[in-house]
Amino acid sequence: MTSTTVSAPPETPRHPALAWIAVVAVACGTFSIVTTEMLPVGLLTLIGPDIGVSTGASGQMMTTASVAAVVSALAIMIVAGRVDRRVLLVGMMTVLLAANVVTAVVDSYALLLAARVLVGLAIGGFWAIGASLAVRLVPEQSVARASSIIISGISIASVAGVPAGTFIGDHSGWRTAFAAMAGLSLLVLIALAFLLPKLPSTGGLRTSDLTGLLRRGAVRAGLLSLLLIVIGHFAAYTYVTPVLSASAGLEGSTVAVLLLVYGVAGIAGTFIAGALAGRHLKAVVVGSALFLAAAMAAVPTLADGSFTAAAVLVVWGLGYGAVPVGLQVWTLRSAPEAPEGVSALFVACFQVAIGTGAVIGGLAVDRIGVAAPMWLGALAAAVTVALLLGTARSVLAKE
Repeated sequence: MTSTTVSAPPETPRHPALAWIAVVAVACGTFSIVTTEMLPVGLLTLIGPDIGVSTGASGQMMTTASVAAVVSALAIMIVAGRVDRRVLLVGMMTVLLAANVVTAVVDSYALLLAARVLVGLAIGGFWAIGASLAVRLVPEQSVARASSIIISGISIASVAGVPAGTFIGDHSGWRTAFAAMAGLSLLVLIALAFLLPKLPSTGGLRTSDLTGLLRRGAVRAGLLSLLLIVIGHFAAYTYVTPVLSASAGLEGSTVAVLLLVYGVAGIAGTFIAGALAGRHLKAVVVGSALFLAAAMAAVPTLADGSFTAAAVLVVWGLGYGAVPVGLQVWTLRSAPEAPEGVSALFVACFQVAIGTGAVIGGLAVDRIGVAAPMWLGALAAAVTVALLLGTARSVLAKE
């Protein structure tokens, strides 16, 4: 196999504080992108009537962005060639800014979907580049911690960003929510332009490089683990509210508080994984999968009230919060000389898994029963544990 791109280090040494400020700037970009991606979830009932389409049709905003992100994650890394990665990140934020502006002003459903294609382009490109930047911004011993900060934007977006956008939409209109995201995108764009160092690339990524990575057993195992556990998570989590209602009789505001508890636990899990993954990677990835398997099996069997449901969701949040950090580091160690290629494949698999999980969960609910997605998710997490244990030696031997 031809050698994949190995990104060059920054041209001049930087003060450690500046490196961590740059990491936080990238995390803000992740937060902006994920909030924009997920924001329609809380605004569908407002968007559909305003532009003259059904709620189901407006829901295709999510699908459109996800599909575009899969293509973008792979294509941008090939097309980008030797372009400075700072320029690419600023470019992706510019695309996100344009998408939010267009979304806030258009009245056409077709143009709205076109704006969501731009969102997907930004998601795939930014995440594929940003997820691999920790190795270039901080010393090797701090890479896992820096990765957790960058990826924390995902959890924080779910816990704070999307609810805040939904609140703005409910009180000032859904267009105002996207206008606010446009303003945030502009601020992050400026921060990235001024706070990131030059990040030159030594060469371009080719299609053959990606296929070559997929021929490696350790890389395939890491990506398959990601697919399994994220599909299982979204199959189950998408339907956690009706399961809690059926098994524990919980409704309305109680469930909302429980989901907030889950979200806070997810943020904690992200940072805990970042602190531990550098020295205890196997424990982090296997432990997170075990937490998910246990939590998903416990929802229909043990969650019989608000206290037990909260305990189960804390375990679930801690486990899933650790998944992106742990498996990101795991896959990077599977091919340490090709961080951008591995990250592109990682992001593409993640986006595929999100959409697939929701579909599988829906089919399970319709054809088997409301608790079926929980058992499918627990099974997927258990298989992931076996897969990770079976391939740990080949991955950790590269350390």
